[in-house]
Amino acid sequence: MNNPGSQVVSGALCDNALLAALPDAERTRWLAHLEPVELPLGTVLYEAGDRLTHVYFPTTALVSLICVVDEGATTEIAIVGNEGVVGVSLFMGGDSTTSRAVVQSAGLGYRLGAEELLQEFNRAGTVMNLLLRYTQALITQMAQTAVCNRHHSLDQQLCRRLLLSLDRLRINELAVTQELIANMLGVRREGVSEAAGRLHAAGLVTNRRGHITVLDRARLERRSCECYAVVKMEYDRLIPVRPVE
Repeated sequence: MNNPGSQVVSGALCDNALLAALPDAERTRWLAHLEPVELPLGTVLYEAGDRLTHVYFPTTALVSLICVVDEGATTEIAIVGNEGVVGVSLFMGGDSTTSRAVVQSAGLGYRLGAEELLQEFNRAGTVMNLLLRYTQALITQMAQTAVCNRHHSLDQQLCRRLLLSLDRLRINELAVTQELIANMLGVRREGVSEAAGRLHAAGLVTNRRGHITVLDRARLERRSCECYAVVKMEYDRLIPVRPVE
């Protein structure tokens, strides 16, 4: 991964919700250690079982956390974008995880070394509180993904996935193929194509090769199941817009 800038600009940290929530003292300490990074499409940030050496704070990128079974099939368990951090197992008591982290939408972010993050976390103050709140929100997303994949229609799953992506990229157009969505949801590509076609016919999205543009977000939310709303409310509740005191 290339470093697109030699210095971290303090104001740019606000492009990631967790970094934006840091109080001034913590933000000042982190500036010396945060490294701007490019996150190209398909980059594997870590494989299952890898020892984590860094955590990543996406700003304009989207990262999928994926479980891979012995047969090679994959299922996405969560996505991380500008609301969070990739690599929570590092500060949750382990230095590895059973999932794979892959950049699903190219963009930028910051990374922080494991030692620096643990030093901040072990201060047992604002940073620990903030990261634990984020982890609770991430666990909620994982739990709702499991419920959604088991109990809701493919149309509802697709709506949920599109809405979560929009929240984490703050754009209306997603650079994503139907094949990739199928792999993430663990379903056939033909099923995703049919579901996307129904959303297109209803005037909610437009589809062109490798891109999906959301035209009517309000109706897309109504067409989704409750899983999206549960996840969004939990993130809104737990991730502050101002520093946690």
